[in-house]
Amino acid sequence: MRSRTRMAAVAAGLVTALSAGGVGVAQAAPTPVQIPGSVNAAVAAAPATGTVPANQQLTVQLWLKGNQAGAEALASAVSDPKNPAFRQYTSPNAYTARYGASATTASAVSSWLTQQGFSQVKTDAQRAYVQASAPASTVQQAFAVQLKKFAVAGKSIMSNDRDVSLSSSIANDVLAVTGLNNTQPKPEFVAAPRTDVPNCSNYFGQNQQTVPAIGGVTSVPTRVCGYNGSQLRTAYGMTNANTGKGVTVAYVEAGQPDKMFKTLTTWARAGGLPAPRSANYSELLLGSGAACGNPFDIEEQIDIESGYAMAPGQHELMVGADSCDTRDDGNQALFDALNVVLDGTGNSPLATIASNSWGPATDETSDPADIPVMHQILLRAAGEGVGMYFASGDSPGVGTPQDDPYAIGVGSTSLGLDAGNKRLFETGWSTGEQVPNADGTYTDNGIQDGASGGASTVFDEPAYQRGVVPNSMATQGRKTPGRVVPDVSAEGDQLTGMSVGFTEPGTNGGPDVYSTDPFGGASLSAPLFAGMVAAAQQGQPRAFGFANPLFYLLDRGGAFRDVLPFTAATPVAYRFVYNSSASPAYVGVLDDQNPAETKQVTARGYDTMTGLGTPNGQKFINELRLFG
Repeated sequence: MRSRTRMAAVAAGLVTALSAGGVGVAQAAPTPVQIPGSVNAAVAAAPATGTVPANQQLTVQLWLKGNQAGAEALASAVSDPKNPAFRQYTSPNAYTARYGASATTASAVSSWLTQQGFSQVKTDAQRAYVQASAPASTVQQAFAVQLKKFAVAGKSIMSNDRDVSLSSSIANDVLAVTGLNNTQPKPEFVAAPRTDVPNCSNYFGQNQQTVPAIGGVTSVPTRVCGYNGSQLRTAYGMTNANTGKGVTVAYVEAGQPDKMFKTLTTWARAGGLPAPRSANYSELLLGSGAACGNPFDIEEQIDIESGYAMAPGQHELMVGADSCDTRDDGNQALFDALNVVLDGTGNSPLATIASNSWGPATDETSDPADIPVMHQILLRAAGEGVGMYFASGDSPGVGTPQDDPYAIGVGSTSLGLDAGNKRLFETGWSTGEQVPNADGTYTDNGIQDGASGGASTVFDEPAYQRGVVPNSMATQGRKTPGRVVPDVSAEGDQLTGMSVGFTEPGTNGGPDVYSTDPFGGASLSAPLFAGMVAAAQQGQPRAFGFANPLFYLLDRGGAFRDVLPFTAATPVAYRFVYNSSASPAYVGVLDDQNPAETKQVTARGYDTMTGLGTPNGQKFINELRLFG
């Protein structure tokens, strides 16, 4: 029998052990903390149609917070032509050391995930996120959510039913959680499927189509078959002296095109451009590459060919995201592709310009978790001196990430060139559709194609837009001025687009078949503009990086050609285009500014269709180079 003295001593020791967090003693669990914006907005109003099987495997990413205030200050300083630190960029390793999440933070988050039952826990090379896998049952318990199926826009999607909760021990270190839903649309802006285009024109107005009377005429120009590389170089004043030599541009895609370099060689020759050098083209495939298909087919050809047209001496790096990685409907794979470019060698990024003809969401409310993730990626890009060019989109409204103040949003125009490649007109891309009827009347289908743009509901007006963007545009739908897109623009109208080349396997093992089709969209505008920036950056001591502050500073210096609306003085021959490839065929009304369908306008000065305008040839290049 133990003495009371001995029992007291044991009790005292137990108290000491409790105070020290002794092993085997129950302790109060850390308080759960919700991560706002980690559930898709569409889910809140959608009916649940079922549950996700408990054994379904999921891979999630816990994006890590860094020193965002410091990163914002760096991005602002190195991008501001008036700041002494202008273009004093940092390396990927130095950026992580100063502004990224610490190794201690990444370790703590990794340990927590392991404790919760996750496996395959790993951290991104520059500690952007920690990734881990687990069955749905483990995910639900760890994040205090239910994974369900929801009916959204006629599609069955999977999503968490509420905001994610994390232990207070790591919650302050986590920026966002992704990988729990597949609610986002296919992340690309791609033109309509390939089709025959009868009676198309090699230049604007070459061929005509008889139509019922419209706008006082009964004959209108047919759709352009697609401008070739030489036509577009001439239109934007690119010379043989400015080829982008020594500049690497990353074209971020998903999957891998078939025989892209062979296609580019044939396309360049047919369009009067110099033959590409194999040393200036490379592909970097991530994960399984195109093993699960090539979701960006057509997109890749548009990007590589149009970028080459503007800067045939650049190094084109096609970064192919893993086509088998369908998390967040493929967005995680694209985030990984951007991170690979920015992580680079550790001493430098893989490219100083990145062209992106995709977006996580076509509106700002689709998936709020993507907004802080993209903002963090864009801050790193600015700090490292990488200019991120994003297609604005192909329909009225504002999407993400082009709405971010550190993204360069590229809008689209309708471009008319004559037989000598002389510019007849360039106006904002907003095309109305008038379908002719048998009785000579028309059915008005409204605006079917056009550039995206307008004021963000998420981001406030950045300093570089003040005094340039009209207040009426910056406050549209807002009480205070917001970030407005696009920033700049280039040709994009599908009816006046580019001839795109494709190489496809021959039938029954026969020789490859090369063909062309006309395409457009914001997917064309972004790489065209990125290529022109590469041409301007040639031979410069430092990359141009995030160039919006400089672009807006140069607004009144002649670097940009102001894209103007059609007026009563515009020849009626420029107003309409017949599209025979559509079903049914229709008369496209160019620069259709119908306020009942869109608040966007083409206007003198900055506007929400074309931003500051399009590059003004050598003047654009000279003005950018003035700042060293």
